Amino acid sequence: MILGIFTAQDSSSTQESGTSTSNNKEYSTTNIQVENVDEADITKTDGDYIYSLSENKVIITDVRDEAQIKKVAEIEQTDSNTFPTELILYQNKLIIISEKLKSTSSYFYNNNNKTIVSIYDISNKEQPKEIKNYQLEQAYYTSRCIDGKLYVIASGSLREENDEIVTYYYENGKQIDPGYGSIKRIKDIDTDCQTILSMQNLNQIEQPVKVNSYLMNVENAYVSENNIYLLEEKYEGYNNDVPKISSIFGWKGILGAFPQEYNRDEQIGTYTNIYKFNLLEDGSIQYDKKAKEKGQTINQFSIDEYEGNLRIALYDSEGSRIAIFNNEMKKIGETPKLAEGEKMYSSRFLGNKAYLVTYKTVDPLFVVDLSNPRTPQVLGELKIPGYSTYLHPYDENHLIGIGMQTEEKVNRNSSGRIISTSSVITGMKMALFDVTDVNNPIQISDTIIGDSRTTSAILTNHKALLFSKEKELLAIPVNNYTEDFEVENTSNNYESIVNSYTDYKKDYVSEGYFVYNINLTNGFTLKGTITHEKTESKYAYYNNASRLLRGLYIDDNLYTVSEDYIKVNRLNDLQEISQLKIKED
Repeated sequence: MILGIFTAQDSSSTQESGTSTSNNKEYSTTNIQVENVDEADITKTDGDYIYSLSENKVIITDVRDEAQIKKVAEIEQTDSNTFPTELILYQNKLIIISEKLKSTSSYFYNNNNKTIVSIYDISNKEQPKEIKNYQLEQAYYTSRCIDGKLYVIASGSLREENDEIVTYYYENGKQIDPGYGSIKRIKDIDTDCQTILSMQNLNQIEQPVKVNSYLMNVENAYVSENNIYLLEEKYEGYNNDVPKISSIFGWKGILGAFPQEYNRDEQIGTYTNIYKFNLLEDGSIQYDKKAKEKGQTINQFSIDEYEGNLRIALYDSEGSRIAIFNNEMKKIGETPKLAEGEKMYSSRFLGNKAYLVTYKTVDPLFVVDLSNPRTPQVLGELKIPGYSTYLHPYDENHLIGIGMQTEEKVNRNSSGRIISTSSVITGMKMALFDVTDVNNPIQISDTIIGDSRTTSAILTNHKALLFSKEKELLAIPVNNYTEDFEVENTSNNYESIVNSYTDYKKDYVSEGYFVYNINLTNGFTLKGTITHEKTESKYAYYNNASRLLRGLYIDDNLYTVSEDYIKVNRLNDLQEISQLKIKED
């Protein structure tokens, strides 16, 4: 299902993610959720240079001459257990957020990883200079940059050294230990998890980093220009046996015992705790209030702040709904529960409307009016096969959905009687919806990519999307086996895909960047693919090469960036202009 609404005054901007350089170059930026709230990604550009990850290095590439792009600098991690994870670009500063692994012998996420933030002055692109670094003693969760203020959030289990809880952090190599009193506990929350919220003013780099520490877990986060919302999900039942904090690490009475209390009137199930933090004018982070709601969210797009209210999309076995809270975190309205027994796969709030996708065997598209936050109304419904895991605004009256195509399967017993129905995935799907008539939403175009094994980073990471309505451009990375590609377009386009993979082994998984024309008249039209062959990497256990492919445009050229290559193609016909190998053998 999808619950949805558009408006011109949208907290999640419907504008294209593009800007201009001082020499009037037009270039794309990271696909973000909230206007003016930048998000870290694996590739950034300022229109003249591209900054990207390649194994344990950050590469700076000069792309001012598209015919002769060249690598001008690389920043390498000297610690073999430290890997760059994401980048933020702010004016002449490049911020590298890395994770320091406890051990590289494990292929699995380690809760004892640490977060390292390195800030470089890149006024001279060929000689980047580190001007500050700090280390948080928890694993990296997410980050944002708002008006020159860098917010980095790290979270994990409380760490213990020599029978003492770790409370220190590092700034420019110097250990700073504010002590146990710096770890704050929120009333009625009992956990052995620590979440660190830090802020560094990038305009005043000489100021110390501000570090806030709380006893809480974080499983989802949303950041507006004024607030940070951290979400924690917890199953609650009558027979839960929750240990006291004082018994977990032997704090010897420093914080005392905090037994968990339960409201016996509440139903058993999964609940979401919502913690609100105010972002003050000087960048300081201040805890405000909390709320608690039954159900769970999917990702950051399940949450939105609009006209002082918080809206959140939740689901459980009883269905999906939207709850609305005022500035004091008091619930003022909610929708009825929809689609009982279905799981929510995506949601998107756009002004005074929101879109919610749930799925079991078909995907109903619901349009819900949130213009009156106290009495939200369901307006329309459309049932289509498949489901969308990501929703993106095309304009004020049209919505793009990206997810999977499915087919209903009827299961019969030996007598031929129908005993159940189920659904199977048959390929990736992109759809274009018209919600001009909110009481009668319609699908006006779709395209199917590959088969049941087809996958893409866009299914789980919105930053993998490149979209420009003005340029009629939509592009995404796609992974699949050679024999699996069957794209519903012209034979020439299909042949170009097949031919691009014929040199690979039959079972080799290659990665292609699929480039589409998109408009309201013709829908999706595949222009072609740009392939980046995946190579073995000694860092593959940490950086999965299949996710490290991004696309961006500068003027009328398309740049695709992987760990191995940067390729330049003309946007109008995808003819290759040049390419540069950035990974050393």
